[in-house]
Amino acid sequence: MKLVIAISGASGTIYAKQLLDFLRNTIHEVEVLASDNAKIVWADELESKLSDIPFKLFSNRDFKAHFASGSAKYDQMVIIPCSMGTLARIANGISDDLISRAADVFLKEKRKLIVVPRETPFNLIHIENMKKLALAGATIVPAIPSFYSKPQTVLDVVNTVVSRVLDQMGIENELMKRYEGKTSASSKD
Repeated sequence: MKLVIAISGASGTIYAKQLLDFLRNTIHEVEVLASDNAKIVWADELESKLSDIPFKLFSNRDFKAHFASGSAKYDQMVIIPCSMGTLARIANGISDDLISRAADVFLKEKRKLIVVPRETPFNLIHIENMKKLALAGATIVPAIPSFYSKPQTVLDVVNTVVSRVLDQMGIENELMKRYEGKTSASSKD
């Protein structure tokens, strides 16, 4: 698949790093774009440079990027993490940077758009904007980890979210132990 991974300026760049680390070892073609704030947050949270990733990195102002046009054949776009400002611009059709323009292209072309908001708590405006995006065809995967796999490290917790993103992308992964369920003993409650 041809994939676009976008990184906005929300906290949680570790989610993007883990996704990119996983995709680096696949056959998928990956292109990355990041907002200016994402570069700052990446450096602050991960103590490394976003420009050091092993993928082509596009500026958020580069409207000549192939995926800014519906005629370019890309399969999926993931925005991870997605700030509420970026989410709001996409939900309301404001394509004033490459992330929002590319997301608009994926929606209009009926291509898979996965948005990973990293914010808490949600206010009503956030919820309404997520509703708009869901109605427009986007998949919303909030960065809400699970704990049934009994994660032992921060990366284990992060991977509970990244694994779900990869699941939504249709990419097999073993980043976390899958829920197996258990038969519970009868209760006398």
